[in-house]
Amino acid sequence: QVQLVESGGGLVQAGDSLRLSCAASGRTFRSNAMGWFRQAPGKERECVAAVSGSGSSTYYAYSVKGRFTISRDNTENTVFLQMNALKPEDTAVYYCAATSRYSDYVIRPSRYDYWGQGTQVTVSS
Repeated sequence: QVQLVESGGGLVQAGDSLRLSCAASGRTFRSNAMGWFRQAPGKERECVAAVSGSGSSTYYAYSVKGRFTISRDNTENTVFLQMNALKPEDTAVYYCAATSRYSDYVIRPSRYDYWGQGTQVTVSS
C-alpha cells in the first residue's frame, strides 16, 4: 500500500509562487501515474495536473496551463507541483493522489486509489 504526505502550502499574494511536495512511501509507486487535485469550498474536486509513472507525459488543466509544472523524482519517491503566477482563484485544498492500475496519466478522481491528507493554498488579491 502507498502512503502520501503533502507539504508546501501556505498563504501568498497574487503573483507569488509555491512549490508543493508529495512524499510517497510503500510499494507500487515508481511505475504508477500520479496527480495533483484541488477542491475549493462549494466546488467539485478537479485534476490540476497529472504525470505518468515514468514522468515522460503530463496533463494540465486549462486554468493552470503555463503556470503550474508537475514533476517527479522516483529515486526520492517524491512528486512536485511548482505553482507560479498564483491567482486568487487558485485558492483550494490541494491533494496528491496515486493510482494502482495505470502507468499513463489519468485525470478522473475515481481512477486514483491513494490520497494524501491535503495542504491548504490561499492566494490573496
